[in-house]
Amino acid sequence: MNEILFGAAYYDEYMPYERLAEDVRMMKKAGINTVRIAESTWSTCEPQEGVFDFTHVERVLDAMEEAGIHVIVGTPTYAVPTWMVKSHPDVLVETKKGRAIYGARQIMDITHPVYLFYAERVIRRLMECTAHRKCVIGFQIDNETKHYGTAGKNVQERFVKYLREKFGNNLDAMNAAFGLDYWSNRINAWEDFPDVRGTINGSLGAEFEKFQRRLVEGFLGWQASLVREYAREDQFITHNFDLEWRGYSYGVQPDVDHHRTARCLTIAGVDIYHPTQENLTGNEIALGGDLTRSLKQDNYLLLETEAQGFPEWLPYKGQLRLQAYSHIASGAGSVMYWHWHSLHNAMETYWKGLLSHDFEENATYQEACIIGREFQEIGSHLVNLKKKNEVAILVSNEALTALKWFRIAASYNDVVRWLYDALYKGNIECDFLWPESENFDQYKMILVPALYAVPDVVLRKLNRYVEEGGTLVATFKSAFADENVKVSHEVQPRILSDCLGMHYHQFTIPKNVKLSGESTEDGVAHEATVFMELLVPDTAQTLVTYDHYNWKEYAAVTRNAFGQGRAYYIGCMTDEKLLTRILEMALQEAGVPVSEGSGFPVIIRRGTNDLKKTVFFYLNYSSTIQEVQYAYADGTDLLTGENIRSGEQFTIPAWDLKMIEV
Repeated sequence: MNEILFGAAYYDEYMPYERLAEDVRMMKKAGINTVRIAESTWSTCEPQEGVFDFTHVERVLDAMEEAGIHVIVGTPTYAVPTWMVKSHPDVLVETKKGRAIYGARQIMDITHPVYLFYAERVIRRLMECTAHRKCVIGFQIDNETKHYGTAGKNVQERFVKYLREKFGNNLDAMNAAFGLDYWSNRINAWEDFPDVRGTINGSLGAEFEKFQRRLVEGFLGWQASLVREYAREDQFITHNFDLEWRGYSYGVQPDVDHHRTARCLTIAGVDIYHPTQENLTGNEIALGGDLTRSLKQDNYLLLETEAQGFPEWLPYKGQLRLQAYSHIASGAGSVMYWHWHSLHNAMETYWKGLLSHDFEENATYQEACIIGREFQEIGSHLVNLKKKNEVAILVSNEALTALKWFRIAASYNDVVRWLYDALYKGNIECDFLWPESENFDQYKMILVPALYAVPDVVLRKLNRYVEEGGTLVATFKSAFADENVKVSHEVQPRILSDCLGMHYHQFTIPKNVKLSGESTEDGVAHEATVFMELLVPDTAQTLVTYDHYNWKEYAAVTRNAFGQGRAYYIGCMTDEKLLTRILEMALQEAGVPVSEGSGFPVIIRRGTNDLKKTVFFYLNYSSTIQEVQYAYADGTDLLTGENIRSGEQFTIPAWDLKMIEV
């Protein structure tokens, strides 16, 4: 890209009165150069079966083309029209809870042949209407797609076929892999396969969820192939992935394998929402950005984030701007809001856009004008920022699903966030890896959170990584079960005990268990929480022990030399401060610089621009002025043009930032 895309989703269909020209005027004033359209209004584009009306799409394309504003066109397939459900009620998804009732979005069976027939037809007609237009720079396929729990008869029949292929039509092999003899769940004929929605077998249940994720991969790949038939070479294909939702974007998405699914895209995209006001930390912005950038190891598009959002997310002065640059600092090539205007009725009435319900200028819009102006002035220094990190976190959808079936007090994403947040607050940037990633060796340090279910080949790859000089930090509940979620009969942690130099036989839930050892001597009382494994060092050094009369003979954290590398194992969840000390020790041993005297609320991120210069972002996530000592080579403040010398002190106002180019 040659510019940062700055914009919002725009729905002419939702407007209470004619104001397209006025909206374009206000967009131009704000420096908005891109809008997203069409992805949610199938029933407007096809009001009755086979009757198409793209009036709203075409008039917006005409207006944006005249104004010089780019357009991203979304396929409208994530919300089905009433006529389809009236004629074909079985297109509605059938889940564990039964058949969905029409009303909400994303309630269709993405595998249903009738749905796919109509979806293909509307996609093709939309592409015929839009792909040739000069202002259209790319396409978004569907919207935050997931499998929606689809488990109807057709899906289960496909699942049985999938299992027959996986196990070579060998029922004995499947029964053994999943342990189906338990409670007489054994299946002795394929035609006897039961409704998987009722299974109590975690291995079979997790395999079905993996299969459901594959359905999403296939569905989006199918849409991408359709769009590719019409798209020009200069038009991209993207999708707006979303993260696990806990009232805001939180962690790895359970219902889609982003890494596999992103293969069908030319550029990955993401929607990131997060708390603001006193709860703005930038954490979710960085996490979502790092995950999405790592999918294709390249820049990505931020396709949705909040402007005003929920009433409790109305940003303080400066926060909208701080958030925008935080996305850019993670490698985003765009900042796009959901959405331009606030809706006057229906489900998302109080999820507010840049403009409030009165369409007048407001403080949030005015701050967007500042962002847009700055992007126009210095965007060439920020677009296509490349990041080269020395640390990575290995994540796994299979481990996430397995720990949902066999949950400890914390979920998988809790453990991921525990590690990620400690790195983030310590200003250690990272990438993400997946079990099938082939680039382990480009990182000095890899963190492995709760890799509960994993193929042997991945564990051996981690052993080799350490043996060849890498630094590994693994946590409790790693390497416990195979890829079929069958617990190993070997001493735990299986295979990884080679590089870790320790083992354990037992585990429990800690109650009033203190932690002691050299790493804990900081005047703070540290305590084990959530889960604890009773580690027995073999060749490993004990860093932390359980300070408890019954568990004192066991280690809680170990470190082991293996080949040319080092492997750390954290056998329990600790407080943030102790975890940070352990990670700093590992980082120093890995040769990764640890920032002295800097950390949250001042977050430092960096990237290399198209001018082959490094841009350092100093982001102040606090309501107070922060004084910072600049620790890098002499550079220039991108916004003021002032020279900044190495070692110089400068201040950052509340909810503000500095960008220094070197």
